[in-house]
Amino acid sequence: MGLFSATALVVSNMIGTVIFTGTGFLAGQLGTPNLVLSIWVVGGIVAFLGAICYSELGINFPSSGGEYVYLTRAFGPTWGFMTGWASFFAGFSAPIAAAALAFSEYLGHFFPALSQENARVIAGSGEWQIRLGGAQAVACGLVAVFTILNIFGVQRVARVQNVLTATKVLVLLAFIVLGFTMGSGSTSNFAMTATRDVSTPLIAQFAISLVWVYVAYSGWNAATYVAEELRQPARNLPMALGIGTALVTVLYLLLNLVFLYAAPLEDMKGKEAVGAFAASRLFGPEIAGIFAGLMALSLMSTVNAMVTIGPRVYYAMAGNGAFPAIAGKVHPRFHTPVAAIVAQAICTMLMTLTPFPQLVVYIGITLNFFTVMSVISMFLFRRRRPGWQKLRVVSFAYPLFPVLFILVGTWMTYQGIVLKPYIALATGITLGTGALVYHLRLRSRGSGNPVVETY
Repeated sequence: MGLFSATALVVSNMIGTVIFTGTGFLAGQLGTPNLVLSIWVVGGIVAFLGAICYSELGINFPSSGGEYVYLTRAFGPTWGFMTGWASFFAGFSAPIAAAALAFSEYLGHFFPALSQENARVIAGSGEWQIRLGGAQAVACGLVAVFTILNIFGVQRVARVQNVLTATKVLVLLAFIVLGFTMGSGSTSNFAMTATRDVSTPLIAQFAISLVWVYVAYSGWNAATYVAEELRQPARNLPMALGIGTALVTVLYLLLNLVFLYAAPLEDMKGKEAVGAFAASRLFGPEIAGIFAGLMALSLMSTVNAMVTIGPRVYYAMAGNGAFPAIAGKVHPRFHTPVAAIVAQAICTMLMTLTPFPQLVVYIGITLNFFTVMSVISMFLFRRRRPGWQKLRVVSFAYPLFPVLFILVGTWMTYQGIVLKPYIALATGITLGTGALVYHLRLRSRGSGNPVVETY
């Protein structure tokens, strides 16, 4: 894989659910256009800092696996197992559920019964809600379709994914260009504020809102998962991560400028299908319907990609003894990890019962924890590993860049624990059960030591 393909992999993995949904929630959380735009800039900078730190890790460990490789080598196989365990819940199942729910929300533009606000609360309240309605039914149906396709082989799925990914990028570019050139927006919207719908102090809320943006940028580390398949990894890996992250940052800023150009922030508050809402203001209901349909199609690309990739991660880790063995079993006819695919689908469908905002925060807090730990491991390797290759861009003003990334990530985690304790508890339970399963099940069987070199 060359530089272009690796950069395309980063871009396609980064452009996902939250850019189609997040700005409507950020409007009510932050209240001003400047803060909404600023948080996307900060998120891009943090993602770029993480990307250059991961570049140094990647060129020193040019084997596929990302955090699994880094944390296993730095802290031991328990941590490696926990990354896979967390990937199952927060890395794939929850993001697939969020993308499928966002897909339902965009279909709600045509069929209001499919909107999540019309789903009935069947248990709980506040952040502990279980909702069931048309949105959940459609989301589960979408997951089931792609799950079945994946069971019967990856070639058809790959062709579908190529079409959907190309469609996603073209839709966003067309929306930006047409929005500014033909849309009936107004530049006066950039000066109009909104009444905040949360009472959290602004500085603390910025941290929690940054979790949303962090999820939108997640995928900046995608090329590290295929590091061993890159040509000239010492050159192409840092460039792919850096260029891909920079391109997506610019794209996200342009999209948010279009959203703000389309409507005042006050009108945008709470709109989950914010792209469809902006299109209706810019082009009218008929053309807005076209964009809503195309954006729903784009979200199908996100669902399909993660349904495909997730089980392959569990399969690879099971082969190394770092995940339950059943995930490594392949169907004799279709040559696919059926058990892993089906288990992921069941978990995803259950997660669709959780409200969309809670899913996003859970994903962000959990994934942020492991990326921070991975960057911390770089300090360990630099001190103790002979022959460690130091990237010039990381060494510039060292340790400024990794320390900034760690500080922002730690701040987000702390505010998440303080302001979203129940969601943070769900993250803690995910990590705790992962460590428990490793020690009580895998370790008792004498497995789970795929990498014995630790520091």
